[in-house]
Amino acid sequence: MTLHPQIVELLAAMERPDRPRIHELPIEAARQVYGAMPGFMGDLGHDAPSEDRTIDGPLGPIPIRVYRPDGGDGPRPLVVFYHGGGFCIGDLDSHDRECRAIAARSGATIVAVDYRMGPEHAYGPGQTRPAWIDDAWAAFTWVADHATELGGDADRMVVCGDSAGGNISAVVAQLAAGDGRPLALQVLIYPATDVRDEAMELYPSYAENADAPILERPVLDYFRDNSRTGGDNASPRMSPGLTEDLAGLAPALVVTAEHDPLRDDGEAYAERLRAAGVPVTLRRYDGMPHGFLSFGPVVDDAVALVAEVADAIAATGR
Repeated sequence: MTLHPQIVELLAAMERPDRPRIHELPIEAARQVYGAMPGFMGDLGHDAPSEDRTIDGPLGPIPIRVYRPDGGDGPRPLVVFYHGGGFCIGDLDSHDRECRAIAARSGATIVAVDYRMGPEHAYGPGQTRPAWIDDAWAAFTWVADHATELGGDADRMVVCGDSAGGNISAVVAQLAAGDGRPLALQVLIYPATDVRDEAMELYPSYAENADAPILERPVLDYFRDNSRTGGDNASPRMSPGLTEDLAGLAPALVVTAEHDPLRDDGEAYAERLRAAGVPVTLRRYDGMPHGFLSFGPVVDDAVALVAEVADAIAATGR
C-alpha cells in the first residue's frame, strides 16, 4: 500500500527547500525542530490537568509531568509514559498533546518521564545498561510506590511509549516481571527492540523503508551516532528483543506502521511474546510512516491510535 494521502499532504505542507533535515543539525537544533512539531499539528481537542515535578533518580533528579483527568470513580489506571526520539531528542513537551489526550479519554493518571539521553549520556563501553533505563526504572518504581498519592491503582500499572520509548517500555516491562512488580499492560508503539547493527540485515523492512519519510536511513544513523558510543547493543537492556525467555510478561499492545524501517522488528517481538504465552494485540497501521502518533488531528489514523491506546489502558483490570 502506498503512503496514505493525508501523510502525503502533510509532508508537502511541512517541506521547505531551505530547511535542513533533522540529521543535518547539531543535536540542540534537532531538539528544537522536533519540539516545534506539535505546534504545527494543532490541538487534539482533549485536556487533562497536569503538574510538573522532580523525583530522585540514581543519577540525579528526574523531571516528570503528572496528568490527572477530572472526574471518574475510584483509583485509576496508572501509566508511565516514555517519549520517543531516538534516545537523543524529545522531552516532556514533545508528547504533551498525546499524553493529555490519552489521559482524558482513558481516565488514567499518566506520568511522563524526561529521562537522560545521548549524546550527553550516551551508552558507552563497559556500561551494562543505558542511563535512560536507569531513569526509566527509577521513575516506574517511584510511580508504583506512590500510586495512592497519584490517585492510581498499583495493580493497574501500564508502561507506554513510542519508538525509543517503546524500546524503554519493553525493557521496563521485563524488569518489572523480574522484580515481581504488577504490570497490567505494556503499550509498545513502533518499538525498536533489536538495535544491533546486524538487525538492519535481519529485518526486510529496513531495506524496504530505507527512504521512507520521517525515519529514513540517515536519520536512523544520526540517532545511533548520538546515543551509542560502543556499548553492548546485544544487551537485553538495550535490545529487549534479544531476551531469551519472555514468559510471564505483561499483556502487550504492539503497534507498527507499514512504511517504517522498524516495522518487522516490532512485529517479530510481538510474535515472540505471543509464542511465550503472553496475550498480544498486534496492530499494523497501513499507509502510515514512523512517528505518526504525533500527527493528530491532521491525520485520522493518529487520532485513531490515540483512541486505541487510551481504550486499551481503560480496559485494564476489567
